[in-house]
Amino acid sequence: MRWGNSALAIPAQRTVRKPLDTQTRHALKQDKFVDVTTTGLEWLGEHRSRVIAWGVGAVVALGVIIGGVIVYQQRSAAANQPEQPGVKTYASSQERAKAAYPLFRQTADRYGWLNAGEMAEYFSGEAELDMGQASAAEADLEKATHAHDSGLAALAKVALANLYAQSGRTSQAVSEFQDVIAHPTTTVPKAEAQLQLAQMYETTQPSEAKRVYAQIKDQNPNTDAAQIANQKLQALK
Repeated sequence: MRWGNSALAIPAQRTVRKPLDTQTRHALKQDKFVDVTTTGLEWLGEHRSRVIAWGVGAVVALGVIIGGVIVYQQRSAAANQPEQPGVKTYASSQERAKAAYPLFRQTADRYGWLNAGEMAEYFSGEAELDMGQASAAEADLEKATHAHDSGLAALAKVALANLYAQSGRTSQAVSEFQDVIAHPTTTVPKAEAQLQLAQMYETTQPSEAKRVYAQIKDQNPNTDAAQIANQKLQALK
């Protein structure tokens, strides 16, 4: 997964997992950070009375995690990209993750029972992936797969599936992808999860990749996903 399309965000290189290729990522046009943060804000509004009863803890938790998202969306400096006024840059995606991680971890540890705490658990795992801490990332992402919010849980499952795939645990990766495919959400639609599953199969089981791409094409006519699937099928012939 790459970070969104906003002016403050550029794709971050992963040390552990392989995200969707550029064509697929651009076509799907999903900013996961925005999606999940928006979910948290909506939750906060819908449960205002309960939050008041709990006190300021929920507000503080969501405020801290949004701060972490802002940090994480800052640019990683690159030689061919001039710095923009007011936009903080980092020498690498690892440094950027290192700056955001303490905010996520603090919120997850202190407010794990709140929606914001569950979001922070997920973001902690993503930051750990960028820092090259695969074992810690796996533990945090696994926790996030049990989030009460189904959209957040789906994001965690896809991240975990990609991590499994990169470490050669194909059967576990398939299980996570299939779970998301069977229970699609707004953050991870069925076609997106299928595309990621098929891409994983390309190098290990080309016939399975073709089968999944064919399903995407048939089930999603006249969509970007179908177009991508068709191009992939042509390339696999």
